[in-house]
Amino acid sequence: MREREQLLRDIGMAGFVVTELVLYLDTHPDDRRAMEYFNHYNRIKMQMEREFSQKYFPLNTGLADCSKEWRWGMAPLPWEGECA
Repeated sequence: MREREQLLRDIGMAGFVVTELVLYLDTHPDDRRAMEYFNHYNRIKMQMEREFSQKYFPLNTGLADCSKEWRWGMAPLPWEGECA
């Protein structure tokens, strides 16, 4: 698997963990351990997204660095076969 696809896969896995922890924390807001897990995995996810954005293209507008060049349109489109 190429580095770009591996990084996207890892970001997706971290995103899944973060989303599940958000849902859990909605019903268990006093669970300190879950909050620590959330903070840990959210930091990992954000770092991977920053790394991906710097190497390839931004995954969301918050990571788009418009001061250098506009790379938002560099992402492959779903019908180009790379998003499967």
